[in-house]
Amino acid sequence: MSSEATKPAGWMARDFTASIVVFLVAMPLCMGIAIASGVPPEKGLITGIIGGIVVGALAGSPLQVSGPAAGLAVIVFELVRDQGLSALGPILMMAGIIQFLAGVFRVGGWFRAISPAVVHGMLAGIGVLIVIGQFHVLFDATPLSSGLANLAAIPGRLLGLSPDIRQTELALALGIVTIVSMIGWEKIRPASMKLVPGALVGVLIATAIAFFMALNVTRVEVPESIVAAVALPQDGFLTQFLNPAVITAAIAIAFIASAETLLSAAAVDRMHDGVRTNYNKELRAQGVGNLLCGAAGALPMTGVIVRSSANVQAGAVTRASAILHGAWILAFVALLPWMLREIPMAALGAVLVVTGVKLVNLDHAKHLFKDYGILPALIWAVTLILVVTMDLLTGVLVGIGLSLIELLPNLRRLRLKVDETETEQGRTLTLDGAATMVSLPKLSERLDAMPNGSNVRIDMSRCTAIDHTCSELLRDWCSRRRAAGDTVTLDGANDRMNKLAAA
Repeated sequence: MSSEATKPAGWMARDFTASIVVFLVAMPLCMGIAIASGVPPEKGLITGIIGGIVVGALAGSPLQVSGPAAGLAVIVFELVRDQGLSALGPILMMAGIIQFLAGVFRVGGWFRAISPAVVHGMLAGIGVLIVIGQFHVLFDATPLSSGLANLAAIPGRLLGLSPDIRQTELALALGIVTIVSMIGWEKIRPASMKLVPGALVGVLIATAIAFFMALNVTRVEVPESIVAAVALPQDGFLTQFLNPAVITAAIAIAFIASAETLLSAAAVDRMHDGVRTNYNKELRAQGVGNLLCGAAGALPMTGVIVRSSANVQAGAVTRASAILHGAWILAFVALLPWMLREIPMAALGAVLVVTGVKLVNLDHAKHLFKDYGILPALIWAVTLILVVTMDLLTGVLVGIGLSLIELLPNLRRLRLKVDETETEQGRTLTLDGAATMVSLPKLSERLDAMPNGSNVRIDMSRCTAIDHTCSELLRDWCSRRRAAGDTVTLDGANDRMNKLAAA
């Protein structure tokens, strides 16, 4: 961290600038994710406001930004379709309570033990569902009830195009303009404007074309007052907490939102050398946020990597940036709602199509296969396929079940002993036993407790086995410490582990 950033004027200026960048990234995503979730766009804006102002103030990850997440859009769409919008409030309130209690009882580390293959497979499956669902929004149409139904309807949409200029063709043209503008901007934008997000450029261009040409396309609908969008709990909502379907959905959202948040926080930690994430504090903050979102009838929230990475890249130093970005959303929605009502729905659908494509990270699948073999890659693929063809929860649970296969060779000795010694040359961490997902919370805690600025030697001569979940943890930790200027060496590791640690 620079000396300038430690001065009040320095960090205030950097956080102020970063907050505007995050606000510009967040606005189209908040509305687009709401539409993809089957709810009015203002619901996403409310979640963005709460995620910024409230969760930003309480967060355990200072530079992470919270808001509506594409990763939950599919499950929310199904919940609203099957149980109605009124059930979403109690579900989120219960999910928030579960997350808060998880933080209180310090189980944040266990969420990090979920296999990376499962998490990335889940995100890839969600990305596919978003793309094939929002594809129909590009035609000013409503997505269908399931991923397979959306996929089957795509040829009909394309064959239904006509040389006559109708609403459908106009909407599709605006969507294509948005996508081309987003991708083109990312490739050709000048260095002086590197912080201006492509999503904003694409939406602005499509909106300007629709406005000045007075095109007959569906536009975003938002209320005159953001207060009118707040749907407080109604009489009888407490009885919903006894509904088994509500309880199951709350557990699913709490689990998935927590996993996505903590993985995002770990990714954000790798982007900067400031204060590390307190995972249990972050869980408590997310719990409060989702509890408030449920009370306001809004969307669920998680820590989100796109907005968080924009925050770090824009030079944010403290949590003030995340808080301010929520304040900018509130001010914009309160003062300029008429401007939002000029945005074509197809433009927001296009933003989500690009976002969904980015979630399908084939490079991660290749990395799993190349460095860890067929099983992790198979877990990734099965999770993805089941998320698309069945539902999100089934895909995740089956993926977690498959990841337990990695434990089978080490069932007789799952225990990992971690000893730390200090010498004049630095600190030595000795791993004795099997480093698997079962022992990951302990290993993660000991690694994070190692003081910065010290030389670290990790003795793995007595480590009988290490699965890909712990390998990824160790690889990321070594990379982060070396980037900070520390010396990290691995002794007694096998060739594969040495190769990964050196990457």
